[in-house]
Amino acid sequence: MNWYKLCWAKYATFEGRARRSEYWFFQLFNFIAIIALGVVCGILDGVLGTSGLITGVVLGVYCLASLLPAISVTVRRLHDIGKSGWWFWVSLIPGVGGIILLIFTIMDSAEANDFGANPKLATA
Repeated sequence: MNWYKLCWAKYATFEGRARRSEYWFFQLFNFIAIIALGVVCGILDGVLGTSGLITGVVLGVYCLASLLPAISVTVRRLHDIGKSGWWFWVSLIPGVGGIILLIFTIMDSAEANDFGANPKLATA
C-alpha cells in the first residue's frame, strides 16, 4: 500500500527513478480500486435504477484522476532502466507498442545512470 501512496504523493513527478515494485504495486492497487469502485457503483446503480450513470461518472473521475500518476510512475520506471521518458509513447503503436512497454517495465534496474543512483542500492 505504501507504493500506491508514494505514487499519489509524486502525482506529477517525472524526474527520478521508480523500482519495479513501486510501478507494479501502483498498477495492482489501481486495478483493485477500479474493480471495487465498479462493483460498489454497479450495486448502487441497480438499487437506484440509474442505468450505469453512477458507475460511469465515478469510474470516469477516478480514471482521469489516476491518469497523471500512472504516466509519471511509468516515466520514472523507464528512467530506472536507463530509457528516456519519451519511450512511454511507444505504447501508442498498435499491436506491439504495449508489448514493448511491458517488456521495459519488467526489466531490472540499471546501474547509476543519467536519472540518478540505482534505487535498489539505496534501500538495500
